[in-house]
Amino acid sequence: MSTKLFLLPTTLGGDSPADVIPEYVIELTRSLEHFVVEDVRTARRYLSKLGMPVPIESLKFYELNEHSTFQEVQNLMSPLLSGASVGLMSEAGVPAVADPGAQLVSLAHQNNVKVIPLVGPSSIVMALMGSGMNGQNFAFVGYLPIKPNDRIKRIKQLEQRSREEKQSQFFIETPYRNNKLLEALVSTLHPDTLVHISTDLTMPTELVITKRAKELKNKMPDLHKRPSIFGIQSY
Repeated sequence: MSTKLFLLPTTLGGDSPADVIPEYVIELTRSLEHFVVEDVRTARRYLSKLGMPVPIESLKFYELNEHSTFQEVQNLMSPLLSGASVGLMSEAGVPAVADPGAQLVSLAHQNNVKVIPLVGPSSIVMALMGSGMNGQNFAFVGYLPIKPNDRIKRIKQLEQRSREEKQSQFFIETPYRNNKLLEALVSTLHPDTLVHISTDLTMPTELVITKRAKELKNKMPDLHKRPSIFGIQSY
């Protein structure tokens, strides 16, 4: 089959695509007419910044988000199976990593559709790079529990796993709960456990720091509503 599923990276914030997306990826994106996206409005705005050669209204968009059913995801294969190449886009960063787009990638493989991942900013990888933590043995564990007691239990589990397996642990939170998570980390972790914070990556307000929990306790940055990746490493 000659059709392809292109995994298209997008910007992490309000930065210019030309600053963080390779030119060849921008040109390839501009050549497509079919896009599977998390939110059509966000995708339209991003593609407008790229200067699409055709009116945005003439492009075809298909939504895939956390609420999509398995049948709906299966239906998204239709343009690919009909001979059209498709671009898969996340809300921010690279698709299919901590992102519902992975479901479509799996179906593409099952149907022998060629999958082509493209270079672009990944907040998870950039946080790992900037953390100074173990990049040979690491885990991304998604979201931690919301309920305080469950969250504390999970933090202790990750700290123990980090110490026993010499593995750095990375996770995320809904931006408006970032400060609560950071408070839980510094009050739960051993004082000497390392805590990493990567916030607003690629943006002018970017913050990339790694400190011991005790160092953050009395000087915590305000992360409210700022996209962030957290990491811990215990020795």
